[in-house]
Amino acid sequence: MRAFTRASAWTVGTFGVLVAVMLASATIGPVDISAGSVALAALDELAVPTAVTFYTSTMPLPLGAEVPWFSFDIAYVSPLDFPVPGQAQYIVGEIRLPRIVLGAVVGAGLAIAGAVMQGFFRNPMADPSIIGVSSGAAVGAVTAIAFPLLLPMGVQVSAFAGALAAAFGVYLLATQNGRTPVATLLLAGVAVQTFLGAVTSYVIVHSGRSIREAMYWLMGNLNAAGWHDVELALPVVVLGNVVLLAYARDLNVLLAGEEDAHTLGVEVERTKRVLLAVSSVVTAAAVSVAGVIGFVGLIVPHVMRLLVGPDHRVLLPTSALAGGAFLVAADTFARAGPAELPVGIVTAFVGAPFFLYLLRNREVHAL
Repeated sequence: MRAFTRASAWTVGTFGVLVAVMLASATIGPVDISAGSVALAALDELAVPTAVTFYTSTMPLPLGAEVPWFSFDIAYVSPLDFPVPGQAQYIVGEIRLPRIVLGAVVGAGLAIAGAVMQGFFRNPMADPSIIGVSSGAAVGAVTAIAFPLLLPMGVQVSAFAGALAAAFGVYLLATQNGRTPVATLLLAGVAVQTFLGAVTSYVIVHSGRSIREAMYWLMGNLNAAGWHDVELALPVVVLGNVVLLAYARDLNVLLAGEEDAHTLGVEVERTKRVLLAVSSVVTAAAVSVAGVIGFVGLIVPHVMRLLVGPDHRVLLPTSALAGGAFLVAADTFARAGPAELPVGIVTAFVGAPFFLYLLRNREVHAL
């Protein structure tokens, strides 16, 4: 009961911080909008899904081939209708809010995946890309940008597929006789990341006029975010968070070592498979809509661990909410200057020096 109360208190507190950061971010831009108008416009954008329509389309493949492709449309109803000036409603609801919400979703996904990876590998230097997810996404996205006829399904789908393929490949390489040693998984991830990095560089060299777009994607950005991106990423991240939270106790036990965890009744290999699979899917969803954004999954879980301790029942939800707040704040800074920056540059500028500070002044080698 005490752990539940503590987790609830920290979760409510970090959720309040996230909401405050999101509202403050929505007031910042070329057009000044008051906090009250932002809050009312944001409430007007709240919508309840009322129907989902599935339909079949076709996806073009190389050499003129086509395959069936399932798509969907969601119908929404907005129950609230506060009086907000039309210009403010449009700016907040259609320009700023989708970007802010997507930043919160991506930050939450990267941070909780980072917290899981750090607990899984029992190493605070781990991050969501440690098993090649980001590198696989980069290959898929850059290839789709440079050679759209080769991967005609689009950048987001290509990045998502590349991320999952890389993670699955690392898992297969590291698994022997039904067991996946953590050290082997780590080494396989490093090797696959290096190889995929070379593939990405090769594609960029031959990308011609698309090199600027490819490099911009690799830096991570949210400047073209829309509600459709939120619809794609939000369900995956939310469901992934729910599953990972359900395994918080098992992750706590794994910190003691696999043999002790097995003695305490944890199905070690099954738990490892679930944690790896779900973390990879969440990371893939985040990277596919925002590009490669570094340090969120490394810094945020580590800082929250210093604040709330190593109990994953508290650490996972607070890391997710703090990750969302951190990325929204970083993206606000990225777009508030005279020249808009990719948010990945801002997170690296902030994250790298801060991590070096922790390295010099804190015990970062122990969970």
